[in-house]
Amino acid sequence: MSDLLQRLRDRGWRLTAQRRVIAEVLDGEHVHYTADEVHARAAERLPEISRASVYNTLGELVALGEVIEVTTDGRAKRYDPNSRHPHQHLVCSGCGTIRDVRLDGDPMSVLPEGERYGFTISEVAVTYYGQCPSCAAAA
Repeated sequence: MSDLLQRLRDRGWRLTAQRRVIAEVLDGEHVHYTADEVHARAAERLPEISRASVYNTLGELVALGEVIEVTTDGRAKRYDPNSRHPHQHLVCSGCGTIRDVRLDGDPMSVLPEGERYGFTISEVAVTYYGQCPSCAAAA
């Protein structure tokens, strides 16, 4: 489970009712909602929340480094609150479901020196694609 709400409190980030509800919606394990999904879930708890508030808050959370923006295969951006624990993503090529996965080894060390072409590697993004059990069963 992510600890987004607590991290925001610890930062002293002003938690208005709208921001609190958005953080609560994003809190959890394997959460990767689109902005529209965040808005729909937030509106169930706070019907007067506007789409603009959701988009603005998500932008602020990304800028703060508290939420990761995830884009896969041209699909809508998704928001991942698991920003404190290094991980990669497993994406269903059918329905777009995303799961967080952790590699056993250090992904920074996988690229051989001869394949770095003089680059200083600062970040690695690994994404696995396949079919989730539901999509595989429907195929």
